[in-house]
Amino acid sequence: MDTLDNRLSVVILTHNRAYELQRALQHLSALPEQPSLVVVDNASIDDTPNVVKQDFPQVKLVQLKTNLGAAARNIGVHHVQTPYVAFCDDDTWWAPGALRQAADLLDAYPGIALLSARILVGDAQTQDPACTIMQHSPLPSDNLPGRAVLGFLAGAAVFRRHAFLDAGGYEPHFFIGGEEALLALDLAARDWTLLYAPQLIVHHYPSMQRDMRLRRKLLVRNALWVAWMRLPWKCALKQTLDILRTAYQWHLLTATVSSALRGLPWAIQNRRVIPLAVESMYRQIHYWQNRRLEDA
Repeated sequence: MDTLDNRLSVVILTHNRAYELQRALQHLSALPEQPSLVVVDNASIDDTPNVVKQDFPQVKLVQLKTNLGAAARNIGVHHVQTPYVAFCDDDTWWAPGALRQAADLLDAYPGIALLSARILVGDAQTQDPACTIMQHSPLPSDNLPGRAVLGFLAGAAVFRRHAFLDAGGYEPHFFIGGEEALLALDLAARDWTLLYAPQLIVHHYPSMQRDMRLRRKLLVRNALWVAWMRLPWKCALKQTLDILRTAYQWHLLTATVSSALRGLPWAIQNRRVIPLAVESMYRQIHYWQNRRLEDA
């Protein structure tokens, strides 16, 4: 029998994908946990608001006048009061029972700030390559119900709400594309554990409405900003060279470098170098961000 789980809410980010959102909400509304659902609409100009209002009146709709990208999730978190908040996008949804499992894990392990789920893609239920990387994380994971990581996937994560807010949520300047990296470092710098929990399942049916060239440009720019904002300069230089090699391979070197350099004064102004312990963790898995770029 379905029972309301008051420990957790779900924030769904959307922009001009009314059909995909409708499908995702159908699945989320049928979950046995019956979580509170909050849709944050990033200034859609299609039928998205009407789909939510007419077909899902139980869902809270937050309509934004401007597309804030990933940072719109921050607004969604402020609209929920449950101790835990799960995220998904308009082309993803949580499997039945996964949210209750996530809440149980966060109850049992108070040092964990977030759980990153295992993502199964499309009808073939193929595991997302990023999950394979997390599955083999080299970070010490003794006595944890999964692998400790220093990265996660924004559309398939469950957060401890107060940890998310204390770390500042997603950086608005990043818009979208690798936006998780900065937040992951800031959580680790606050002594939180990030965990890949493959027992939690999220289904992903990637939308065809994607500008892959723009996404790659933003991924590279944001990766450079993360390096400049958080890494010690020697480590930041090495990471910068690695990122620029990827940009060159994608034929995006000039465009991404110019975009990143325009934000350099802001990045330096907001530079807060991670502690030595987190730098050590980063060095162990520094390939994470580069692999994200390569797989984009």
